[in-house]
Amino acid sequence: SPSLRAAAMAGGPPPPLEPSPLPVFSEEGFGDKFLRKTRENPLVPLGCLCTVGVLTYGLISFKRGNTRQSQLMMRARILAQGFTFVALLGGMVVTAMKSRK
Repeated sequence: SPSLRAAAMAGGPPPPLEPSPLPVFSEEGFGDKFLRKTRENPLVPLGCLCTVGVLTYGLISFKRGNTRQSQLMMRARILAQGFTFVALLGGMVVTAMKSRK
């Protein structure tokens, strides 16, 4: 029907065929992202370092034949891993709370 077509044409010019350009963000490299995440939640890298340190010391003790020290270090490693996991979860909760505000 011609009246329907006339009403549609009266709505203004047709939309552009090409989409509007999206904003361009600078690419964040691995080092930059690592530093930003470390600043946001410094407990996670600290927990990772503790875990690796305790694991290394436990493996050295095991190789030297000091089984008591090795067992103690493996238990300490589990505690360090638990601390790291809790720090990671805590950081995620804090980030989620910030993004809600």
